[in-house]
Order: sequence, then structure tokens, then C-alpha cells
Amino acid sequence: MKEDILKTAADLFLTYGFKSVTMDDIANALGMSKKTVYQYFENKNILVEETTLYMFHFISKGIDEIKAQENNPIEEIYEIKRFLMKHLKDEKSSPQYQLQKYYPKIFESLKTKQFCVMEDCVTHNLTLGVSMGLYRNTINIEFVSKIYFNCMMALKDKELFPLNNFSMHDLMNNYLEYHLRGICTPKGLEHLTQYLNNNQS
Repeated sequence: MKEDILKTAADLFLTYGFKSVTMDDIANALGMSKKTVYQYFENKNILVEETTLYMFHFISKGIDEIKAQENNPIEEIYEIKRFLMKHLKDEKSSPQYQLQKYYPKIFESLKTKQFCVMEDCVTHNLTLGVSMGLYRNTINIEFVSKIYFNCMMALKDKELFPLNNFSMHDLMNNYLEYHLRGICTPKGLEHLTQYLNNNQS
């Protein structure tokens, strides 16, 4: 039952935002009383915190599974993007903005966890790309991994990139191409061009 509540809460929070969704909304979506929800989560703050952790572990597991496939690193980075776009629904609301504004402690804790996972993921990707001759061996891996994470966070800033002007799909694609063109060798650029021609509509 608790996991059902977390799944439903995650879906509603990502679709409508953390502030907008009430405990009543979650109970109604599950077809249960609000009292039942409170049996598992004492208040909304606790529910928000546990839901963000639930989503974090789900996303981290998905990223690990993609890395385990040992794809070409250029393909890997786009596969992770597809996975994130499928499950985070950033087109529909501003969950990160609402989380940061109304639940700042939870946001900062989550951001720290996300950074650790993303740094590990990007470092793995960069190291693999360099070893395969697809990324330049002169890149500073620590620097690039930190820049990558912070740019990804900036893409979700609705004041910087309002959704009525920039779709999250286009932002992600534009940023990934920008990132890869900055680190690829001529061999890597050939792979990137071929991948974009085959996969980007």
C-alpha cells in the first residue's frame, strides 16, 4: 500500500507540481480516504520527502541499467536522456521549481544525491569515451562532469527557459549536442553525426 501511495504521489507531483497537489488529490486518485494516506505519511512534508527519495532511487536504478548495457558512450548519453524524459514529465509542470521554492531543505538534499549519481555517471561516460577515442584525451573530466550537472539543472529553471518558449525535449537535445561537440574527437563527431541523422526527427 505504501508503495502504491508513493507511485501515485510521484505521478501527480511530476504532472502538477509539489505545491499544487494536496493530500486529498492523492487519496482521491487512489480511491481511498485521506485518513488512510495519513496512516502511512504523517503529513505532506514527509510524503514529499519520501516521494522524492522513491523517485531518486528509481531513476538511479534505471541509469545503472543503461550503463550496464555498455553502449557506445554517445548512444548511452542519449539513452539516459530518453529514460529521464519518459519518467520525469518535465513538459507538464515545474516540479523542480516548486520543490525548490516550497520545500528547500528537501530540494537541497535531493540535489546533493543527484549530483553524486550524475557525477559518477558522467565520469564513467567521459572515461569510456576517451578510452574509445571518441572524446578528446585532453578534457578535464572532473571539470566537465561538474559543468554538465549544473547545466542540466539550469535547463529546468523555468525563469531562464520558460516552457512556452522552450520545450524540455528541445532543450535537452540542444544541450547534449552542444556538450558532445565540445568534447568529441573527429572520430566522435562522425559517430555523433551518424547518430543524429539516424535518430533525431
